Amino acid sequence: MISKETKLKGCFILEPKVFNDKRGYFLESYNQEVFNEIIGKNINFVQDNESLSSKGVLRGLHYQAGKFAQAKLVRVIKGRILDIAVDITENSNTFGQYVAIELSEENKKQLFIPRGFAHGFVVLSHTAVFSYKCDNFYNKESEHGIIFSDPTLNIDWKLPKNQLIISEKDIKLPKFEDIRL
Repeated sequence: MISKETKLKGCFILEPKVFNDKRGYFLESYNQEVFNEIIGKNINFVQDNESLSSKGVLRGLHYQAGKFAQAKLVRVIKGRILDIAVDITENSNTFGQYVAIELSEENKKQLFIPRGFAHGFVVLSHTAVFSYKCDNFYNKESEHGIIFSDPTLNIDWKLPKNQLIISEKDIKLPKFEDIRL
């Protein structure tokens, strides 16, 4: 597996080795020993999630706070998305900065997002199947978020605003300056 740490400390882009032949392909999407060596710490994933979304669906920016904070390993099984991770770790040198990476069934890249980050994505293809591992269980009371259109973050979602499909809950999220950590 090829790995590269992003400009955000602890946030890694991972590229598995893909073995192609006339039958198709094979890849090892996750190996705990290899993964923990790359990340430099022991991460124990406890929950896997998957979503199917149509073009323009924007999910995020979400995070869980306190003892229910989550690290995530995300990837796309089918389709193409723009994935966003925002550093919301207090006293971090990159607090308020984000990384954007295209994840697709073609490039097979994954993104590891450590605890202390908000996360979101928008679907760029007709549909996308998005899969992610979490190192902590979901807790509704600990769920928080940042509005996708926050002017401080100024994220380029790569689609015009009128093409975005956003849940009522996500439309009501607070601005970055008003988040609770």
